[in-house]
Amino acid sequence: MTQLCGRWGHSFEEDHDGIRVYRPAGFDFPRSRGRGGIEFRPDGSYVDWVVGRGDANEAHEGTWVSGAGNESLEVTTEAGEHRVVRIVQHEADRLELEIGGAP
Repeated sequence: MTQLCGRWGHSFEEDHDGIRVYRPAGFDFPRSRGRGGIEFRPDGSYVDWVVGRGDANEAHEGTWVSGAGNESLEVTTEAGEHRVVRIVQHEADRLELEIGGAP
């Protein structure tokens, strides 16, 4: 799962069928009024980069662990919310996730 580590920008233009598409930090995104993202760190910490006031990103911290079969993650937000994140596709330049509710 360490290959997921790093910061990923939400490529909302490519979202489809309930799947969120992310591209690595530094990707040449089309212009937009703000772009959220996610960050998975090797120490198990997690940041949900949410578009806030003035289109600036706000960090919402949490933790993540590998789920069953390395095909999912369990994410816990700083507010104590639990989510299961299914990895639909992962390549060096593209990450597709289906984000569900409690495990």
